[in-house]
Amino acid sequence: MIDCHCDALWKMWSKAYEFANDSRLSVNREKWLNSNVQVQCFAIFVPPEVPMEAKFTTGLQMIDLFFDKIIQPYPEIKFITNKQDILSLKNTERGAILTLEGLDLIGSDLYKLRILLHLGVKMVGLSWNNPNLVTDGVMEQRGAGLTVFGKEVIQLLNQYNIWTDLAHISYSGFFEAVQLADFPMVSHANVQAVHPHPRNLDDKQIQVLIEKGGLIGINFVREFLTTKQYVTYDDIYQHIDYLLHKGAEKNIIFGSDFDGSDDLADQLKNIDQYPAFISYLKTLLSDYTLNRITSNNFVENLPF
Repeated sequence: MIDCHCDALWKMWSKAYEFANDSRLSVNREKWLNSNVQVQCFAIFVPPEVPMEAKFTTGLQMIDLFFDKIIQPYPEIKFITNKQDILSLKNTERGAILTLEGLDLIGSDLYKLRILLHLGVKMVGLSWNNPNLVTDGVMEQRGAGLTVFGKEVIQLLNQYNIWTDLAHISYSGFFEAVQLADFPMVSHANVQAVHPHPRNLDDKQIQVLIEKGGLIGINFVREFLTTKQYVTYDDIYQHIDYLLHKGAEKNIIFGSDFDGSDDLADQLKNIDQYPAFISYLKTLLSDYTLNRITSNNFVENLPF
C-alpha cells in the first residue's frame, strides 16, 4: 500500500505538531504503523503567505523536520531514494519519500531546485494554486502555461529522473508540461466528469496521462469528490471506476492529501483508516486491479 501525497510536514512546521503521536495529525508514526500503508510521500509545501525572501529557508526547515522528526528517531522508518529501497522493506518497516508541492520557493534560481533534488526530493509539483515563475497555477484566472524557465525546470527533472507533478498546474500548462516531462504524474486529483472542480482532470487530461504512462493519485478531500456533506467510500470509488472505464487501470494510485485539508472523506480522515477502505474495495475490484492501484502502478513507474 502506497500513498503519494500528505502534508504532515506543513502541519509540523506551522503548528509544531509532534510526529510521534499527535492526534491532530492524520499521518503520525502511531497511526502510520497501525495502517497498511508501507510507503508514504511527505510533501514540502511552503504556504503563499510566507514572504518570498523566506520561502527557500522555510522549505529547508521542512526538510530538516523530515529527517530530524520522522527518519532519524525511528529505525523502522526508512528514507526512500530508489526502487530497491522500497522492494527491500520488511513487513514491519515503513518507507518515507520526500516530495515538493509548488516551486515558489526557488524563485528563478535553478540551483535551488538542484539542492532540493540532492537532498532527496523525488517528486516536484510545478505549482500550487497560485502563479510562480515556472507556470500559472490552476486557480490563476490568466491561465498561462510554462515560462522559458519552466521548461528548463522540466529538463532538469528529466535529467535527474524525477517525477513532474501536475496536480495544481494551469490547464494550458498541463498540456505543455505533460509533453515535455519524461515522468509526468498527478499526485492528488480526481475526475472532472464525476465531480466538476478546477483541480480535477477532464477526459483529455486523463487520456494524455494514459498515453504517457503517467500516474493519477485519487484524492480524499471532500470538495474534489462530491457536493454531498457526508462522503462515503462509494463517492471515492466513483472516481476510480470512471478512470478504470477510461482505460487507466495501470495509472491509478492513491494521493490522499492527508493533513492538506481538514475536510476529508468522513470514513478516511486518518492513515489508519485505510485498511477498512481497502477491504471495501476488495468487494468491487479484482485482486489484480486492486494490487495495481495500491502499489504496483507506483512501483513499476518509479523513475529513480
